[in-house]
Order: sequence, then C-alpha cells, then structure tokens
Amino acid sequence: CVSALCVRPSIVAGIELRPNKISTTKKRVLRNLSCGNLCVESGRKADLTRCGLTSSLVILHEDLSLAFWITSFASSHIGMSSVRDSLITSCGRWANSSNLVGRGLKLPAYWPGDDVGKSDVFPDSITAGRQIYRFGYTAVSFTTLGSAFASYLSSTALTVPVEISTRDNFLLSGVAAVSFGAAIASLFNPSPLSLVPVFVAEPENDMATTTGVIRRDDSIKLRARGLTKITRHPLILPVLPWGCATSYLAGGRLSEFLLFGGLATYAVAGCAAQDLRVKKKEGSVGTVFSPDSVQNDEVLDDFFRSTSFVPFVAALDGRQSVKEIILEFPLLGFCFGTFIGWFIEKYLLQYLL
Repeated sequence: CVSALCVRPSIVAGIELRPNKISTTKKRVLRNLSCGNLCVESGRKADLTRCGLTSSLVILHEDLSLAFWITSFASSHIGMSSVRDSLITSCGRWANSSNLVGRGLKLPAYWPGDDVGKSDVFPDSITAGRQIYRFGYTAVSFTTLGSAFASYLSSTALTVPVEISTRDNFLLSGVAAVSFGAAIASLFNPSPLSLVPVFVAEPENDMATTTGVIRRDDSIKLRARGLTKITRHPLILPVLPWGCATSYLAGGRLSEFLLFGGLATYAVAGCAAQDLRVKKKEGSVGTVFSPDSVQNDEVLDDFFRSTSFVPFVAALDGRQSVKEIILEFPLLGFCFGTFIGWFIEKYLLQYLL
C-alpha cells in the first residue's frame, strides 16, 4: 500500500473518472482504496502501479447505494404482491375502524369505476383496503425507485460513458423503441394480470358505471387476443429488452447495468412470481373482477392455460393461431408506441448523458 492515491484523470482500475466533478465526499470514497491521502490531478491516465491498485474494478459508494435501492424496489414489489390479500384485508379493517367506509366518497365523473367498487371510493372494507394498498404500493415504488435513480445520477457524475459504434447505437435504439411500442400497445390490449382498465362504448343507461357512452368492463381482458396471445405479460416483459439495450446506450458502466439491468431482471422475476401465484391460486393477481365475471377462477384459469409466459410459445405449440395473432395485433397502437418510444429514449439518453 502506498501513502497517496493519485487519480490523474481519468481511469482508476477500469473506470474512467471526471476529476472536475469529484467532490469532497467523493474524494473520501476514493480514499478508501488506499491507506494514504488522495491526490486528484488531471491530464492523463492514472498509473495503477504507482497508486498501488490491484483490483480490476472500482465500485463506488454510489453504486452500492444503487444496488441496495434497486434491490429494495424489486423485492418490495414482489413481496407486497405475494401477501397482497393479507395486506388488503388489514388495510380494510383499518379503514373500517377509522370510519372511512361508506362515507359517500365518489370518483370524479370523468373516471368510471371498476367492476367491484363502481364509482364509490370506499364502498366497503375490502374495496377500501384495496385502494389503500394501491396507494401504499405506489408510494413504496416512488420512494425506492426514486432513491435508486438519485444514486445512479450521483455515480454517473463521476464516470465517463463507454462509447459505442453508430451501428450499435442505431440497433439498440431500435430495440428500445420497439420495446416501448409493445408496452404502449398493451394499454389498448391489456392482460387480466395487469391493472390496466378496459373501456367500452354503450348508451347512457347506468350512471353508476358509465360516463357518457364510456363504461369500464375489465372482463374483456379475460379473452386472449392480439398481444396476450403472444404473451400473457405484454406490459411488463418488454422491460427486459429495453433494460438491456438502455444499459449500453446510457453508458455501459456498472451503474447502468445495476439500474436498467436491475429493472430488466425485476420484470422477468415479477412476471414469473405472478404466474406462480396464479398456479397456486394464492388470491387475486392483477385486475380484481366482480364475482359474476369469474366463477371459481375458471375463466382466468382458461386464459392462463391458453397463453404463455415466453412470447410466441403458445403459438408455436398450437394453443394459439398465428393467423389470429396477426389479425388481432394492435398494429396502430404498436406503431404509435414505437414512434413515441423512439423520442422518449432519445430525450432520456440526452438527459442522462
């Protein structure tokens, strides 16, 4: 070990640093790599032998923080979903004891209610528990993912992204855009395993469930069509190719693989955990249907058996028709989503880089 760690500009054990952006706090982080003082200079690559470093990679404190928060995001999502019914019941009991149930709170006139609660916010303890659960679920998501993103920005402020060729940039940008396209198209062709609502047009006849000529009818999602004939997780699974592509487009550093690669891993793990709960019949998953929409979960079971986790497997093994997939595919939504996704990815990368 040497008495001083010299970070002459730029590359310390495989990570290129930005010396002009190294704050006092960051210097203390780097000082932990040696037993002496930190000397920050600029002009050329660090002499690793002189600095006494033998590691092939420097892991910054911000990267450790990022790993913690992205793991917390994924585990809290999967964990809260696995005990969803218990949490909803507990929240419902609390709402009932707090006199929140049956107070006449209504949804805004422009937002149709679901099959169960209609337009009431807290009509009964179970619906109230579900609403409170969703609020808590969202709050945990924003807290953990927001903290992960803050750690990511702190880490990238110290490092320089790895350059990729123009061809690779174009191909990876295309992958990201198409991933956006599939996810956005799924909003028009949702799965019953998601919370995305479905609306249908009908005459004004029941103001409890309609607004003008629009009525919410989530039972439509129980019939596999278009995207859900390709995969039963059309909204979440596209995060996998998007996360892998963006990991390289945003810089190809450890922080990118932790954040975007972590989100990609979470997408696969979350969908697999959801499928496992359906197979084990461990309570509601995704959309909550009224009792007359799903009798003994038979309809949802039929949807599950006729669809696949891995895209196109149900078509390849004969459970779905390729011709029907083509005819029912939401092409307009997919093209629109891909177009929007290209610009979203472009401006996201401009912000990050």
